[in-house]
Amino acid sequence: MPDLQAKIGKLEDNIASVVLGKRNVARLCLVALFAGEHILLEDVPGVGKTLMGKALAKSINGDFCRLQFTPDLLPSDITGSLIYHSQNEEFVFHPGPVFNHFVLADEINRAPPRTQSALLEAMSDGQVSVDGKTHPLPQPFMVIATQNPFEFEGTYVLPESQLDRFLLRVSMGYPDREVEQQIVESHRAGEPVEQLQHVIDKTMVRQLQAAVREVKMEPAITQYMLDVVHATRETPALDVGVSTRGLLLWSRAAQATALVEGRNYVIPDDAKGLAVAVLSHRILLKGQSSEGDRQASEAIIGEILNQIAAP
Repeated sequence: MPDLQAKIGKLEDNIASVVLGKRNVARLCLVALFAGEHILLEDVPGVGKTLMGKALAKSINGDFCRLQFTPDLLPSDITGSLIYHSQNEEFVFHPGPVFNHFVLADEINRAPPRTQSALLEAMSDGQVSVDGKTHPLPQPFMVIATQNPFEFEGTYVLPESQLDRFLLRVSMGYPDREVEQQIVESHRAGEPVEQLQHVIDKTMVRQLQAAVREVKMEPAITQYMLDVVHATRETPALDVGVSTRGLLLWSRAAQATALVEGRNYVIPDDAKGLAVAVLSHRILLKGQSSEGDRQASEAIIGEILNQIAAP
């Protein structure tokens, strides 16, 4: 465990060296990566969401692709398509941009639901099916999606099934004044992320993902998480509570957090500290759409956490 912790620490430091002042977001990205899941970065443009994806990919020597979602984007533009080769008179599959280790789905809510759904199989099963044939994606595989929570012109609401595929919904936030000054100074000679070197490889990431599943969790913590999840289903302010899949992902996120913190066991704070980021986009307020009011959703989860004592 100390050896793993040292490698995770180097990885976190490497990302933080170019994404200044966002170590907490970098850590949550690592939690999602080691859990084998995906993350939704929801914030205004220009606060480092793309930079975070690039830094993460470069730090593990993974392939990275930024895919700009637009209203005219087709599912085949993501997954790839069959192209006819006249030389051998057959159709050959040409992989799309989803066949990278890290896919930045920029402004994901600007593409129509049919195109958004092209990511569902990839995010759930690590594969793409085209014309009846299944094509496995490279591993590790992670989608880092972004959306602007304040601009709704020309956007499509992310359906519940799409939101549920993201382990965490996180806001980057503006940097502090001092950090912003460092950012300006560090970018005068170019983009620091382009010079970033990898500190671990993809094989090590797979080993860390396997190690997450070995992290122990006491029954008392599982019961606490069940209490919180069932409370969301009984709260009058909600039409939809957290699903069983949400509970499973919350559990896996707590295991990944414990690993990042250098432990092979989960403590109550691992679960409680992640609850808002994991659960708030999995509930549906009465009379609102799936995206609804983020602040209200987070406030409800916060109230439930205050009412239920952690072990």
